[in-house]
Amino acid sequence: MPFPYNKITSEGVEYLKNVTACERVKVKEEISKDYYHDEMPDYGIFPPEVFVEALTTEEVSAVMKYGYDHNIPVTVRGAGTGLAGGAACKCGGILLSLIKMNRIDPVDKMNMTVTAQPGALLTEVSAAADEAGLFYPPDPGERTASIGGTVITNAGGMRAVRYGVTRDYVRAIEAVLPDGSIVNLSSNVVKNTTGYDIKDLVIGSEGTLCIATKVTLKLIPKPNCTQTLVIPFDSLETCIECVPKLLQLPFIPTAVEFLERELLEIVERQLNKMFPVPDGEAVLIVMYDGSSKDELNSACDLAADTALNAGAMDVMLANSPERIGSVWSVRAAILEGMKADSVGQEECDVVVPRAKIAEYVKAAKSIGRKHGIRVEPCGHAGDGNIHTEMLRDAGMSEEEWKTNTHKCLTELYALSKKLGGQLSGEHGIGNGRLDYLEDFVGTRMNDLFKSIKLAFDPKLVLNPEKIISFKK
Repeated sequence: MPFPYNKITSEGVEYLKNVTACERVKVKEEISKDYYHDEMPDYGIFPPEVFVEALTTEEVSAVMKYGYDHNIPVTVRGAGTGLAGGAACKCGGILLSLIKMNRIDPVDKMNMTVTAQPGALLTEVSAAADEAGLFYPPDPGERTASIGGTVITNAGGMRAVRYGVTRDYVRAIEAVLPDGSIVNLSSNVVKNTTGYDIKDLVIGSEGTLCIATKVTLKLIPKPNCTQTLVIPFDSLETCIECVPKLLQLPFIPTAVEFLERELLEIVERQLNKMFPVPDGEAVLIVMYDGSSKDELNSACDLAADTALNAGAMDVMLANSPERIGSVWSVRAAILEGMKADSVGQEECDVVVPRAKIAEYVKAAKSIGRKHGIRVEPCGHAGDGNIHTEMLRDAGMSEEEWKTNTHKCLTELYALSKKLGGQLSGEHGIGNGRLDYLEDFVGTRMNDLFKSIKLAFDPKLVLNPEKIISFKK
């Protein structure tokens, strides 16, 4: 194994300037500290030795080949909005930014696809599709996420219930391998059984197997209208028991989210955002898209009848952009509200079978109480992905917080596994969950992950010590 890695020399810096441009290469104190971490600094703040901005696939290839040939780690970064510590230079070396590789080609209406470079923002890709009268559904909720980042992490989001996740929309990827080779993974075709499906393996690999330099994405017809239902229940169990009943209806919801009363109170108290539900211990927020008003009304009427028969206290309809925006703004403000209501946060994003959500939530809160930590679960009831926030209240020391959150996380992951769930539903492993993966998946599966990494990257120079560790 290549540990320790080599340090980059002054000659290496000059080479990087020659293959890119002087103004796009920075060293040491010239590098902004914003590049030392992603959106979760608690998962590591690691300064790179050199920062390089690439503009072309050929530049990416040249930088990666240099790192490979000289045993220098390379970490690739898009918008840096990840939540698992995956875009930080854990082993130092070169930080390669793709954010200025942001070209979006004209939408291919005949094939209903759009091709973009990795630095293009998700919102920009969605807007390009919209202008062409089409729709790109994946939406993890982070407005500044880059499209390459969402592909390489297989981003999910609330719309996954109806539309699926990013993997379901990737037709082809142009990529640079760790040795600098440029390859094409599939092409703009609907079906492909030509050899191993490397494309789908790369999607969600968190930048550890290759560097995506161009992606071709499937688009679908744009829904004409949307409505949202707000459905309060007198208990979490009744709330969650309603979810499979809604999913068995002929109309598939776009999103199904659950929130408990105390979270709504936090948002109201901290952010002064009011939610239009006066009573109830838990609430479902259900969104439907439709091609016509009649279709949408039929879907909402059937869902309302089903929810009331399942024990809902009421069903309220948000059918104007203003009302819909008001409801979803509260859901979007949950994390901000919890940050304002505490002095520190930690999160896991386990996913469990939908029927086990209520059991998980109650057990998770019990685990938090045992370790003196406030646990606030919320999330995607439609797919079982539960964002479990651990909140640090004033008075808890840093050492106590770190010790107790580690104990809490260990038990939460064990609980997810016991219930038939998985370690992460959408945020990934990165650096933040690295210590928990082998215990969760087992030694044989962890060894298989290592074999895959070595097949792509035998020198372990591309985003090393993420997802799996070779130092143990």
